[in-house]
Amino acid sequence: MQKQISVVLDKGVEFAFHVPEGVPLAHDVARAWLDKQFIELECEPLRASGKVLTADKVLVVTQAAGTTLFNDAQWVAGYVAAVSAALGKPMIRVDVPSMAITY
Repeated sequence: MQKQISVVLDKGVEFAFHVPEGVPLAHDVARAWLDKQFIELECEPLRASGKVLTADKVLVVTQAAGTTLFNDAQWVAGYVAAVSAALGKPMIRVDVPSMAITY
């Protein structure tokens, strides 16, 4: 089954990425990559409690990355691998304007 990640950013900017076949990242490695990006991109938790769910982390990292990082092939390769492994679904849509992830 083909795997794909779609990203919708502000102003109607959309990206679609094919998830390569092969051995996916281990779940803990994927979470570590997202944690690192969360810190480097100076993201803030979505919830007032400060608790950061994996889906929330994907949303805010995607939002902070913007078009600049989504045009960087090396960064995108890490993003696709990490999001695919962390969320574990074949079809993922990350919609920043709606702040929603659908499968």
